[in-house]
Amino acid sequence: MTTTTITDTPLFTGADWDFDKVRRVYDAVEEIAKGELGLITYPNQIEVITAEQMLDAYSSIGMPLMYKHWSFGKRFAQDETLYRKGMRGLAYEIVINSSPCISYIMEENSMAMQTLVIAHAAFGHNHFFKNNGLFKQWTDAKGILDYMEFAKGYVAHCEERYGHQAVERVMDAAHALMSHGVHKYPRKRTPDLADEERRAAERSAYQEKMYNDLWRTVPKAAATKQGSQELAERKRRLGLPEENMLYFLEKMAPKLAPWQRELIRIVRKIAQYFYPQKQTKMMNEGCATFTHYTIVNRMHEKGLLSDGAMLEILHSHTSVVFQPDFDDRRYSGINPYALGFNMMGDIRRICEAPTPEDREWFPDFAGNGDPYGTLRQAWADYRDESFVLQYLSPALIRKMRLFKIHDVAERPEMEVTAIHNERGYREVRKSLARSYDIAHLETDIQIVDVDLAGDRRLIVHHLVENGMLLNEAEAIRVVRHIANLWGYEVRLIEIESGTDAVLKTYEDMAPTSMM
Repeated sequence: MTTTTITDTPLFTGADWDFDKVRRVYDAVEEIAKGELGLITYPNQIEVITAEQMLDAYSSIGMPLMYKHWSFGKRFAQDETLYRKGMRGLAYEIVINSSPCISYIMEENSMAMQTLVIAHAAFGHNHFFKNNGLFKQWTDAKGILDYMEFAKGYVAHCEERYGHQAVERVMDAAHALMSHGVHKYPRKRTPDLADEERRAAERSAYQEKMYNDLWRTVPKAAATKQGSQELAERKRRLGLPEENMLYFLEKMAPKLAPWQRELIRIVRKIAQYFYPQKQTKMMNEGCATFTHYTIVNRMHEKGLLSDGAMLEILHSHTSVVFQPDFDDRRYSGINPYALGFNMMGDIRRICEAPTPEDREWFPDFAGNGDPYGTLRQAWADYRDESFVLQYLSPALIRKMRLFKIHDVAERPEMEVTAIHNERGYREVRKSLARSYDIAHLETDIQIVDVDLAGDRRLIVHHLVENGMLLNEAEAIRVVRHIANLWGYEVRLIEIESGTDAVLKTYEDMAPTSMM
């Protein structure tokens, strides 16, 4: 049972903020977050920045020590133009998955918004980053800032030594393949990223001494026999097929210099760092939104927030969790904030006041009286796809008016295939969960073979699902980037998943010559 101490003196009045007010609010938020919700967080570091600094953080994917690349400047110019014209607002905060956890808050925010941001980012996101299994498995919160400092310095050093154009050529290619530069399954855990500079020097020294035995022992064309046994042996030696294209090119591309391999490694490490965030966006934002909503309501109950501050916070909150109807011009799919927040509020309802239907669907936690413990377990053990499969209730499906349709482009009508009955609830839940499955959303592209005895052509396959071929213009540009890293021709073949039927073959793409 939580006891509430009521005070007649709010922590602040008016919109203006100062650091003393921020400190008092932080302490009050922390007391509720840790004492009542049981949140466990990294140490917090809160930094106040301007709107322009927030735009700059947008452009560099939110990292405080990002290396320079033209794409960041392009993104900054786009975001700034839209912001200055009033066509786009800015986030109230950006939070970095690091230890200490860095939360950027804008100096333009009112004190009420600073309160919301501290609860949302410094405790909601922070707890999720520290405790979710995917982040614990794939990211090194203590080492990421040191690694970004190393990466920024290394890229700058390469630009000074080898020239801006040579570095940009490698970085452009690596960035084009960033979404295909992650290990999707657990491997040996990378050591502390803070030691990356030392290990980079060791790798460079080793590679300068040793010649890649794989290419030295390539047989002559006349002596090579094609066959299934030889193909199997070649793939074994090369570790094929390989879906982490940046990893393969970093390790196996025969013409890359050690510094070029290190640049690819930097981009690959950053892509891997962000991989859990792609799989947990709905849960992460839902956790932070549910956390800030719960905390500010408790603060208002205790008299720590005035009615005016609470109304301002609720106005922002309702905008964040607003879900436009399907026929609304603003509709662009299901709002992850809305779904995450509603699911977590629904879990609390099921824990505290379950219906007979809830007890049938969720016997493990319905009526257990421990909503925050149940949520902490869910935040730790699930990603978006599995969270929907496990916790989306029939009551919430009805509340959000979800149903499943089958839409075929060639037909003038759509078929409703799942409605609000027991079978329909399960179909809706399964279908919605699939929409958060990264394996289903992202293209399956793999390096499958290399012609070692001939011209060293790299063979890349795209496994096509549901007849969805690649955009030809984009595919050609990306294949050119692969060829630039590989150093020889690259062939892209689109193959139907399940039947292995060849749907499309692109002309062999050769690397572009340096200017």
